[in-house]
Amino acid sequence: MSGKNTQKKWYSWYFEFNLLYRILIGLVLGVVLGLVFKEKILWVQPFGDLFVRLLKMIMMPIILSTLIVGASSVSPANLGKVGIRVIIFYLLTSAVAVVIGLVMGAIFHPSAELASLAEAAGREAKAPTLAQTLLNIVPTSVASVIVNETILAVIFFALVFGLGLSYLRVAKDERLKKAGDVIYTFFDGLAEVIMLIIKGIMQYAPFGVLALVSVVFATNGPKVIGSLGIVTAACFIGYAIHIIVVYCGMVKFAGKLSIKRFFKDAKDPFITAFVTRSSNGTLPVTMEAADNLGVHKDVYSFSLPLGATINMDGTAIYQGVCATFIALSVWGHGFSLSQMGIIIITATLASIGTAGVPGAGAIMLLLVLDSVGLPVVAGTAVAGAYAMILGIDALLDMGRTALNVLGDLSCTTVVAKSMKELDMAKWEKQAV
Repeated sequence: MSGKNTQKKWYSWYFEFNLLYRILIGLVLGVVLGLVFKEKILWVQPFGDLFVRLLKMIMMPIILSTLIVGASSVSPANLGKVGIRVIIFYLLTSAVAVVIGLVMGAIFHPSAELASLAEAAGREAKAPTLAQTLLNIVPTSVASVIVNETILAVIFFALVFGLGLSYLRVAKDERLKKAGDVIYTFFDGLAEVIMLIIKGIMQYAPFGVLALVSVVFATNGPKVIGSLGIVTAACFIGYAIHIIVVYCGMVKFAGKLSIKRFFKDAKDPFITAFVTRSSNGTLPVTMEAADNLGVHKDVYSFSLPLGATINMDGTAIYQGVCATFIALSVWGHGFSLSQMGIIIITATLASIGTAGVPGAGAIMLLLVLDSVGLPVVAGTAVAGAYAMILGIDALLDMGRTALNVLGDLSCTTVVAKSMKELDMAKWEKQAV
């Protein structure tokens, strides 16, 4: 018995140690090992390939389960004037966020100049036109698009299925309602199982990142270090621009409200989200801030949980910047206009299924990359570039989660004002 307890103590520290720090340590060790041992460290590549395969394994299940649950959670009974306005605000701000991310990528031009550039560029697939892409969103065979991992078509089917399921769940016919609840429970359970699997995979992430990054640096040398700093700067400047232009603009011009007064209460959920990296975990603080801002409970009790599910502006900016970084590193050039359109559509729709938990944005980045012909496949330059992003993902995640939560609160406040569901007495009384 004592030996068993000793063994448990020997490895339990690893799981108790903060995952963020473990991944960062894996990144640093990977850089050091790659630079010091060079080609002698290439034997670790299978361990990195295993990590990539684990991530790819859960991609289709997570799209189907989370998007169906997210779409079916929008109750038709609540989808009145307030609900429709909130959803439109959420989707529009997400689309603008992707554009900002792509613009930041174009301005900063982050690139790791990977050694396998020429080979990867030769494998680049010819991108379809935007019209073809829009038409191909509607699948002719659900089974085939799932098997072939046709991302946009799978997203479209999952959203349509989820919306249909939402109506089934509130049907007056008891048989239909029961069937809807059973189907919802199944996909909700599937989503929870996938989230548990993701948590397990992320326990292996430090080793996977170490292996992938060490191979990247052993092959390419120290020249790729500065590119990670450029990616970080591009993301955070994009976050700041989105706050100033979109959120402050909404509050000031669309809501005709005081920006200073808004941030007086908005700062608490903003800081909490930055530290916890969880939109869902910050939800009680966000609701309290909405109440302090005078938003009526029947508005924020619907819009804020919905926002934690489908409003991911920070994640959208992150995907735009990181997709550009990976494209430049692998292809040697950025995206065409049609590919940018595909990214905007994919990232906006995928945001509906992005879970409000730490690190979920990195999983959804896989979908965006797949949609423009940059699948993360073990042993490729794309996998190496993706691993570099994953190494600094925790830092990027802090900023994007804070932005996500701020977006939920600003959209909710502006919509409440437009629907006369905002207690203006609280703004006048606490004006600063």
